[in-house]
Amino acid sequence: MRATPVYLDYAATTPVDPLVAQAMSECLSADGDFANPASSTHQLGRRAQARIERARDEVAALIGAEAAEIIFTSGATESNNLAILGVARANAHRGRHIVTSRIEHRAVLDPCRHLEKEGYAVTYLTPDRAGRIAPEALAAAIRADTVLVSLMQVNNETGVVADIAAFGALCAERGILLHTDAAQSAGKFALDVRALPVDFLSFTAHKLYGPKGIGALYVRAESRARLSPVTFGGGQERGLRPGTLPTHQMVGFGVACTLARTRTGEPERLARLRDRLWSGLSRLGGVHLNGDEAMRIPDILSVSFEGVEGESLVTGLTELALATGSACSSASGDPSYVLRALGRSSHLAQSTLRLSLGRGTADADIDQAILAVGREVSRLRAIHPGAFSTKIAPDSCKTSTDSDPIEFDILSPMVRRLFRELPGAGTLEDTPGVVRGEAGDADQELWVRFHLRIEGGIVRDARFQALGCPHTLAVMAWLTGQLPGRALAGLSLGEPAEWAKALGVPIEKLGRLLVVEDALHASLMLSPPSSVEW
Repeated sequence: MRATPVYLDYAATTPVDPLVAQAMSECLSADGDFANPASSTHQLGRRAQARIERARDEVAALIGAEAAEIIFTSGATESNNLAILGVARANAHRGRHIVTSRIEHRAVLDPCRHLEKEGYAVTYLTPDRAGRIAPEALAAAIRADTVLVSLMQVNNETGVVADIAAFGALCAERGILLHTDAAQSAGKFALDVRALPVDFLSFTAHKLYGPKGIGALYVRAESRARLSPVTFGGGQERGLRPGTLPTHQMVGFGVACTLARTRTGEPERLARLRDRLWSGLSRLGGVHLNGDEAMRIPDILSVSFEGVEGESLVTGLTELALATGSACSSASGDPSYVLRALGRSSHLAQSTLRLSLGRGTADADIDQAILAVGREVSRLRAIHPGAFSTKIAPDSCKTSTDSDPIEFDILSPMVRRLFRELPGAGTLEDTPGVVRGEAGDADQELWVRFHLRIEGGIVRDARFQALGCPHTLAVMAWLTGQLPGRALAGLSLGEPAEWAKALGVPIEKLGRLLVVEDALHASLMLSPPSSVEW
């Protein structure tokens, strides 16, 4: 029996490799290299410093840099901030214009927006529908006062690979500095900054089986003078990033880089698994691949599904651990700004899964993902009349027998049960006495419809259809179960706030329940004349 979900979120973070963990453990306790590397007056401090410099060599080797060009940071986010803020402020006398794109990570977009508040101008390039930034668009955006271009090498949501070489050539011709966020590319394919015309490159350990909390900024030697620190105190890391150096994290980063550099055959294996996954999911129909089909890394697959609501889709996939977009911004609940920039509708952006593969992904995991996604898409489309009909074989939608459901802790027990079972889901034939009432808008991720059969002033049967979140579907199922056998005269099922309390629905979902109330009200008002109380 599987005790944990199939992990398909490697683009968010990776588990620490055992060899990395072993090396880190050697720098933590009293019998290891735990000392402050700045304490050069004694042997223990010098030993720690030696471990750090060895790690710096290993990190540099991953991207073809010199060790002196590696500045350790707390991760790619800090590296991005240091590069963007540090270059902008150091070169304000040259110009105050920056070029980036609408599909960068928030760790790039937010520093750029901060600079706008300081009076800088920022141009945000728009990708084509395949998620690519055209070199011609960059050339057109560059101005006489442009001091920095910041464009990522691999998009964290779609996996699309950018033409950094072309961008670098454009910048070099005009004497403009180029920064690239390589968090999703470093360690996944060969990088050589001697051949790649970039001035600054950000990457991080936890995307390549190293520890969280440690990353690096590559600073080309010739560009060092055009970068200023943004934090101060201590003078470590060539004065660009002060603070006591975390020996264990740096050592772990170094080992992870060595393993990534020397491991062979992984891209080909992951590409095969990704293609197998896409082949299985595409058979559902109404499935859209996000991003360029050819120019992408092998370990990220972003797909959008027509006819389902995103939160309900993810909630039902209890046997999978995956993302609905960028894990760093998924808590907001807003549609992915990356997918919206690619021209996806709000609905498709909300109903998107990012499945990312890694060293632990096996063929059986891919098959399990196809089964699980097929099952949930089929189940949710069955209660949404505007959805695509599932085109895959019925057996492929069954839950694998070697996996127990995993509790979705955010939902109350009653909502969880109702959402899983969805009693009352379906339609009633168009016969005398059948009435229907609906409310909401599918384009806004919320649409509900009640079907009631009324005979002799009594609700004899009730069904529902819906496109909505798990709480909405659960409330619909619960109300549908309350209606049969009730007389219209004096009928009262309470108010949405009471429904929410009874089922444990959070207060922020109350607005959705008001739409359910409107649909129920509409169906009852269409019933034969009676004294319905509302």
